[in-house]
Amino acid sequence: MTGFKLAFSTALSTALALAAMSSLSQPAAAAIEYPWCVQYGGGHSGGGRNCGFVSYEQCMMTARGAGGMCQQNLFYPGTGEQPPRARKRHSSN
Repeated sequence: MTGFKLAFSTALSTALALAAMSSLSQPAAAAIEYPWCVQYGGGHSGGGRNCGFVSYEQCMMTARGAGGMCQQNLFYPGTGEQPPRARKRHSSN
């Protein structure tokens, strides 16, 4: 290689290495939190949690199909929607 090609190749390699290192040192984007989570059972796989649901109904649709249960996300910064409450029946006397 000629002197110019060697210098260019070295400079390019250095620039690429610096770009790669600087991208690793930047903080990761904050995870988006949603108000509802599905908690999956433990079993052999250890269970899991998915907090990607905007409504209780959306959460329940997933939980029913996957054998989980819905819980409010305690780490959600906003106010979450409350789960629907069972209506009390009044007996007529």
